Amino acid sequence: MKKRICILGSTGSIGTQAIDVIEQHSDLYEAYVLTAYNNAELVISQARRLKPEIVVIANEEKHDMVRDALSDLPIKVYAGAKALCEVVQDDNVDIVLASMVGFAGLEPTIAAIKAKKAIALANKETLVVAGDLITQLANEYKVPILPVDSEHSAIFQCLEPGNKIDKILLTCSGGPFRRFTKEQIQHVTKDDALAHPTWNMGAKITIDSATLMNKGFEVIEARWLFGVRPEQIQVVVHPQSVIHSAVQFEDGAVKAQLGVPDMRLPIQFAFSYPRRLPLNGERLDLFSLKDLTFERPDTERFPCLRLAYESLQQGGNMPCIVNAANEVVNRAFLEDRISYPKIAQIIEKTMEKIPFSADSSLECYLSTDHMAREYAKTLI
Repeated sequence: MKKRICILGSTGSIGTQAIDVIEQHSDLYEAYVLTAYNNAELVISQARRLKPEIVVIANEEKHDMVRDALSDLPIKVYAGAKALCEVVQDDNVDIVLASMVGFAGLEPTIAAIKAKKAIALANKETLVVAGDLITQLANEYKVPILPVDSEHSAIFQCLEPGNKIDKILLTCSGGPFRRFTKEQIQHVTKDDALAHPTWNMGAKITIDSATLMNKGFEVIEARWLFGVRPEQIQVVVHPQSVIHSAVQFEDGAVKAQLGVPDMRLPIQFAFSYPRRLPLNGERLDLFSLKDLTFERPDTERFPCLRLAYESLQQGGNMPCIVNAANEVVNRAFLEDRISYPKIAQIIEKTMEKIPFSADSSLECYLSTDHMAREYAKTLI
């Protein structure tokens, strides 16, 4: 019987590649629910091709457009944030791919966990903002959380049941400004930041990669996924992006996962775990590799990574504050309303201003997110 998949964010980079995987293995998987925030045209095109049972457009203003475009097909069309939380609970859904970007993915993921759906997690902000709450709920409802981020999937593939992790080696391409001096970084533009050297991603994540905040968020995510302390997670700049991450065990042995930069592999593995399935595409050719290099990250030139580590050390709602401020400044930078250096400056000021709380409830995170966003906006 086919596994029925609900894709939260089917029009984004992860969502579109997940559809590639589903179409390659149409005998095993079915796109049962497609959701998009604003890209009505693309989700309409996807729905006409895949014939899902349900389509959700989060932007309610585009509901009529999507409904009318699909009116000749037996597809249910809903709109709004509430609908996202409802469709993940559908009895026929087997796997929820959480690939929405940002804080918006938190509540639908919680709803899916409470409905006991397997979670293929590509929305790192869910664990950044509410890692304590999410892991508690996953344990309570006995729901597997299968990582889709390439680095966390690599770590997951390296794990050995019964053997403790001594250290996680979380690799990082270094982004487009790896070789820039501190002075050069002061003057970079959004176009410079959007030119990622390795991965083809959405604009928000690409900017986060340029600041290394994306890597900071991955550190926080790794802490919750793998139950390790912050000091057990070491970021390693590896520009070739061949080693997607590695695990060091208590005896000193290091196990790494290597491959070409293709996000379809971790998406497919999350769907098929513990099986491995054939995947069309390029293969890693060790003979073509010239050098594999490794560097320590520079948190003076990239202070966002430092801020992410500090928020994790403080715990409580501090990572939520960082995420909220980062979403505000990321958009402001993309809209040419702030300079690149202001990104870290505004995040740090927001961390200093918003009250700390050790409360791990959803209500606390929602309140914190609102306060941090509003304050960060005043600094732009």
